[in-house]
Amino acid sequence: MNSVENVNDFITELTTVVGDRPEQLLQYLYRIQYQYSYIPPHAVQLLASRLGLPEREIQGVIEFYSFLHDTARGDFDILFSDSITDQMLGSRTLASGLCERLGVRFGEPRADGRVSVDLTSCTGMCDQGPAMLVNGWTVTCVDEARIEAIAGLIETAVPVEQWPKEFFQVEDNIRRRDLLLNSPRSNGSALQALLNQGSEQILDELDKSWLRGRGGAGFKTAAKWRFCREAEAQQRYVVCNADEGEPGTFKDRILLNSYADEVFEGMTLCAGVIGASQGYLYLRGEYRYLLEPLQTTLERRRQAGLLGQNILDIDGFDFDIDIHMGAGAYICGEESSLIESLEGKRGIPRKRPPFPVTSGFRRQPTVVNNVETFMAAAGIAAHGADWFTAAGTGQSTGTKLLSVSGDCARPGIYEYPFGVSIRQILEDCGGGDAQAVQVAGAAGLTVPQRDFERSISFDDVATGGSFIVFNQQRELLDMVQNFTRFFAHESCGFCTPCRVGGTLLKNLVDKVHAGRGTEADLQQMREIGALMRDTSHCGLGSTAPNPVLDTLEKFPDIYHSRLRDSRYEPAFDLDAALQEARQISGRDADAAPFEAEQ
Repeated sequence: MNSVENVNDFITELTTVVGDRPEQLLQYLYRIQYQYSYIPPHAVQLLASRLGLPEREIQGVIEFYSFLHDTARGDFDILFSDSITDQMLGSRTLASGLCERLGVRFGEPRADGRVSVDLTSCTGMCDQGPAMLVNGWTVTCVDEARIEAIAGLIETAVPVEQWPKEFFQVEDNIRRRDLLLNSPRSNGSALQALLNQGSEQILDELDKSWLRGRGGAGFKTAAKWRFCREAEAQQRYVVCNADEGEPGTFKDRILLNSYADEVFEGMTLCAGVIGASQGYLYLRGEYRYLLEPLQTTLERRRQAGLLGQNILDIDGFDFDIDIHMGAGAYICGEESSLIESLEGKRGIPRKRPPFPVTSGFRRQPTVVNNVETFMAAAGIAAHGADWFTAAGTGQSTGTKLLSVSGDCARPGIYEYPFGVSIRQILEDCGGGDAQAVQVAGAAGLTVPQRDFERSISFDDVATGGSFIVFNQQRELLDMVQNFTRFFAHESCGFCTPCRVGGTLLKNLVDKVHAGRGTEADLQQMREIGALMRDTSHCGLGSTAPNPVLDTLEKFPDIYHSRLRDSRYEPAFDLDAALQEARQISGRDADAAPFEAEQ
């Protein structure tokens, strides 16, 4: 662990890298966390003074993000991915085994400060799990042998930088390529098209292509760019949302690893169309390993005249991109939450309208698009709308990248034209024994076997990219339990329906899972879920009850098979709750706590 005595010098050095503005607060905190394993109190005081922010505001940001801590973690801070796919591969058993070998308890640094072990949400490695993070660096394909080796490395204090490189190997696992992944690569071709055709013609091509947002919402890309361009402002911004936190989604990881040029070209194309001079890539904290390669790509594009000042030697075409690191907050996948985080704040969703295209980053017009969307836009500019509309359906043109994982022989990335059936995908990935597929992640749709002929498209089964397969042997209630716990943990806490409703749903699912539920509990689940859908502040809160409501409708037996015969049972054990009072009072008779004073 680094000494905290040099915090002042470290923060001063950061100024030259990150900048000295309040909106850079999260970037300061992110770097301090990985330097010292926590945010020392002195660092909070220094930042408050330097940035002109109240200490309580900085503390609030630390408490909001899962990867920031105000108490020390271990020199080796290990976080096991606790997504449903990791659990299906035995992650919980492996995590417990490592704790036993190291003599450490979950969530508590070992007494000597050497190591801490805990759980985290999905790390975007579902195709090569179980996975974990060690001091923020991704370790894939964890098994008993690696657990044994890692325990030895930790006990002998071998720095993470000297661990075997194969531990950190992340594969693309592209199983099927189509329009986007097979498109000819020519750096600058989309920008050259902008130069030759003009921004209005590029917008017309995007309009004719019917490109819709690939993050899940499906808003028409040309309309979003046009609204932003027409908004009156002194400055406009382009933001790429690479915070793919939806469990089971990892397509953006592959695009940023192997197609970063195309993504950055799409962002630069957007800047040229709307008149923006600054862009940001919001990169999820779990993808820390991609930061340096992405920065290298950006610098190479600057040297090639594709980024920076006078792009393609065009006077006044100035645009650059900075990378902003997230710090573990699922809610920041929502565009207004992402913008709040980009400004260095807690990622609380904004009330809309106004929408980001008129009032986004710094309250200026801002285009926020998904990684896949920017790549598709660059392809359309370079090859034309007809190239894109040759694939897909009338209302769902082009192709879709799917992150396929779970009970299948060949997990990985599959690119299909829109309109492909779920059954076809299962055949291609080796998931023919499926009883259900979870499409669009925890907040998405649970598709039973009888509906496998349904298609992936905006007008049927829409998805941001997640496709998780569950075979006939799986207990689907395990999936529901994992998802409800995920949503309870990841709620931003702003609105009561999501904050309280999510916890109530989690408790009820836990109760049914333990075999103590009743019909009254199932009805309560329906009522709470409906309330969350109708009254939550943002879309993520509205979709949080989906796994419960969807499975109650389509898979009622997974609940009814575990119900007790009684009509009602409390969600907690009253007798166990009173045990401590009995021990303190020395009155151990069953009725003792209820006896009146003599």
